[in-house]
Amino acid sequence: MNIKAVFFDLDGTLFTSTRNVAATTRRAIVELHKNKTLVGVATGRGPAFVLPLMETLGLDFAVTYNGQYIFTPEAVISTSPIDKKTLRDVIEFSRKHGRDVSLGMADGVHGSGLVKFGETRTAQVIAGILPQKMSGLTKSGFKNVIRKIKPQSKNLADNIRQPVYQVIMVATSDETDVIMGNFPELQATRSNAYSADLITKGNSKLKGIEKVGEKFGFDLSQVMAFGDSDNDLEMLSGVGLGIGMGNATPAVKKVANYITDNNNSDGIAKALSHFGLINFKHAASFISKDDNFNKVKEFHRVMDGKTQEMPRVFLPEEASNRAGFKAEEIVEFLFAAANANVPVFDELTENLHQSIDKAAAKVKAKPIPEGENALTGEVDALLDLLYFTYGSFALMGVDPHAIFKAVHQANMGKIFPDGQPHFDPVTHKVMKPDNWETDYAPEGKIEAELERQIRVAMSKLSKAKDEQ
Repeated sequence: MNIKAVFFDLDGTLFTSTRNVAATTRRAIVELHKNKTLVGVATGRGPAFVLPLMETLGLDFAVTYNGQYIFTPEAVISTSPIDKKTLRDVIEFSRKHGRDVSLGMADGVHGSGLVKFGETRTAQVIAGILPQKMSGLTKSGFKNVIRKIKPQSKNLADNIRQPVYQVIMVATSDETDVIMGNFPELQATRSNAYSADLITKGNSKLKGIEKVGEKFGFDLSQVMAFGDSDNDLEMLSGVGLGIGMGNATPAVKKVANYITDNNNSDGIAKALSHFGLINFKHAASFISKDDNFNKVKEFHRVMDGKTQEMPRVFLPEEASNRAGFKAEEIVEFLFAAANANVPVFDELTENLHQSIDKAAAKVKAKPIPEGENALTGEVDALLDLLYFTYGSFALMGVDPHAIFKAVHQANMGKIFPDGQPHFDPVTHKVMKPDNWETDYAPEGKIEAELERQIRVAMSKLSKAKDEQ
């Protein structure tokens, strides 16, 4: 089967029980992209929740609000807001019957504090502690306590001036069918025991995936999707390969083509490996919580053909080479600071030589710390360098996040069409493909990002002056 795109549900699937993304899943997404497989999410969550995750994991697209709002990092593909009359009917119903509701908009979920609390990590922990067969009286008491802390918003009618893509209503499974009889224009999906997601009839995660496929050139038979809840049933049964998590509901396991391990036990990576989309041996490679480090590590894995998994010391010759790379960048930094004025640049480099001599004398004069080994000393110095670099950005007022991403893409662009790096036979430096300058050179992206940051800063300053 030729799988061109993989979609993940979020809660209970892409997320572990602690709302993290497993290291093996992060590695799997990197490898899927390396193998030219597109990766996205299909979720009942909204775009504001998904956007940071999309950036962190490098996702290609997202089907959010159960197919009501679909987007890529660059553009919105499709939106299906609920009509205003229906929204007013839902709000009136909620007031009349004491139902907590929240409205899902592009910028987040607004309304019931109870619904918002139910989506927090704290609520998930509490839900795991409370017994499944808890009495109705106890449940009602718990809900009322939370309501006092997180009251229902009273201005929902004002909120519907903006597009609303999903209504989240507190209701049990038994209650939902009765409630939906009042709203023939809507349909309900469920991903948990305490609330229902109300969306426009005819939309779904599967329909959203189909719309993404029309734009990116794949059909449903070329999709693998992962899910765990009943709102994933249509998606898993409608794509080429539907994967049920080990922690999935019985209904999901019944329709899935394959049942993998649970979300806390590398279920995603194991299933992708089972169907040959990734090589699970890379799961042994550690993943940092520092995503920039992970990007650089992936670069070295591609360039070197391996990664270093056990902490080790740089030997003197290796340390000298690494220091040489850093020295070249420092010199380029000074040349930029001199604004290409050669006499000024010469003065700055002379000062640099003096600083190196002064630092060498200072280090040699220091007593050697008792018990400190070479690895500790190297790591301490490198972390100070990293801290100083971030400090320089802070003093410049520059956010390096998007710029780092552009530089990483430029470095990964040095991979040739055969999927391998090529090295100069004389200098052994990494060579650049013919299209590198046109497609990957980062200078233009850096300049554009800096211009954007300057515009944002000027806008904030102007707004601050107006408020004074």
